[in-house]
Amino acid sequence: MESTPFNKYAMAFLATVFVVMTAGILSDFIFDSHAPEKPGFIIEAAEAGGEAEAGAPAAAAVPIATLLASADAARGEAIFKRCAACHTGDKGGANKVGPNLWDIVDRPIATHAGFSYSGAMKDFSKGGAEKWTFDHLNHFLTSPKGYIKGTAMGFAGDKKDNERADLIAYLRTLSDSPKPLPAADAAPAGDAAKPAEGAAAPAEGAAPAAPAN
Repeated sequence: MESTPFNKYAMAFLATVFVVMTAGILSDFIFDSHAPEKPGFIIEAAEAGGEAEAGAPAAAAVPIATLLASADAARGEAIFKRCAACHTGDKGGANKVGPNLWDIVDRPIATHAGFSYSGAMKDFSKGGAEKWTFDHLNHFLTSPKGYIKGTAMGFAGDKKDNERADLIAYLRTLSDSPKPLPAADAAPAGDAAKPAEGAAAPAEGAAPAAPAN
């Protein structure tokens, strides 16, 4: 008996449905994926108001005198190699992207000859009245832009206490007469915890890992 056109269409439809369902089942079986037992890693966004907030004061909680008591200038010399792209540390060395850092400890801020400082750094220096004390160096290296708002220094800062202390211990040796280490119970300088307010800075350079004073 010859089938009617309706029967032909119905059979073709059912055959198509069967093929589609079969393909779906096979693909689920072949490409089945399972959730990993342990996630690889989780990216957490910084909370508002945290340390990552732009313009926040530098958070150097441990006094530098305490950190320097166990600092190692030899380790600091290795860390200083990161700074060498933008700074020299030898006596009479040239200014580069940042100023020469010879005799930096207790040097009046923003006064090194031949270097063009930002307006923010000049304001912070108070005409050279402020010096690069151990405490200033500690806070500045923790977060340059957080401590001196408007500085052109591109270095993001070093939040590791031991690395900052080692670097500062090495910077102290860059002198004919290294300054005495602060007493372990010495209180921070009065203005050390206050970020400076200043005008926007002209270009001083990018990303040195030592102070652009």
